[in-house]
Amino acid sequence: MASSVTIARMAEKMKLTNVLPQIDMTGKRIVTSEINRPAIQLTGFFDHFYSERVQIIGYVEYTYLQSITREQKAQVYEKFLSYHVPCIIYTTQTKPDEDMLRLALQYEVPIFVTDASTSAFMAEIIRWLNVELAPCISIHGVLVDVYGEGVLIMGESGIGKSEAALELVKRGHRLVTDDVVEIRKVSDDTLVGTAPDITRHFIELRGIGIIDVKTLFGVESVKKTQSIDLVIKLEEWNRDREYDRLGLEEEYTEFLGNRVVCHSLPIRPGRNLAVIVEVAAVNHRQKRMGYNAARELYNRVQNSLTRNKEEKEGWI
Repeated sequence: MASSVTIARMAEKMKLTNVLPQIDMTGKRIVTSEINRPAIQLTGFFDHFYSERVQIIGYVEYTYLQSITREQKAQVYEKFLSYHVPCIIYTTQTKPDEDMLRLALQYEVPIFVTDASTSAFMAEIIRWLNVELAPCISIHGVLVDVYGEGVLIMGESGIGKSEAALELVKRGHRLVTDDVVEIRKVSDDTLVGTAPDITRHFIELRGIGIIDVKTLFGVESVKKTQSIDLVIKLEEWNRDREYDRLGLEEEYTEFLGNRVVCHSLPIRPGRNLAVIVEVAAVNHRQKRMGYNAARELYNRVQNSLTRNKEEKEGWI
């Protein structure tokens, strides 16, 4: 479960300029993806102040601060920084004044600046923090982007997940991760999968060893993150088990409280897994767009039976 992210990592990802590099940011972390624009706090009202959030000072706040006296600013700064906010970010080419820098250094509050507009920057940092701070689990599997659909391939070790992923890459699709998939719940409807930094772009093939997909097939063959839209579970063929042959009813599996459509795929010699995964991905997209081939076939059969019955009874 992800619970925090370092301020240093946030500054690097957001390309922020640190105006107080002398402050030691070791151990300083962000614990929430929500941010705060301290407009009302800068007027002196601190009730319900969310001090644990990243504080963003935009052009409106900056202009207001220019309209009050230095003594008033000093009082507001003192109380504002005494809450030990995680950091302060100035946007839209605004910059902190000397009093802010002096007190921020005293309270050891990092200050950053960015040329980005306030609205655009807020949208980007919230999006990034939502992913970084999302609940996270790691599972055994392979995640591939197939025609834009995130397909998570699961199954017992050695059943052929990596081989299927490699064939999909050769057919023009993109690998996200092999062996270990980190799944983050970024919303009640969306799961995002990514690879651990150590194993990113690598595939293990039994009998051959480790291969670097990015090096062998190029940068277009890999992807850093991908939403998880479909799960395919590979399993040994069992002649005593009944497998779904129509697909009228969807089956689901659950990760972090989110349900994802799941297909169980029996493995037998001669079955081309890559082609089957491609078809499953396209068929899943068709269903999301409102067309269900199994339902269409069912309706045709029902209409045919109805016509035959009416012909026998003399209605036609």
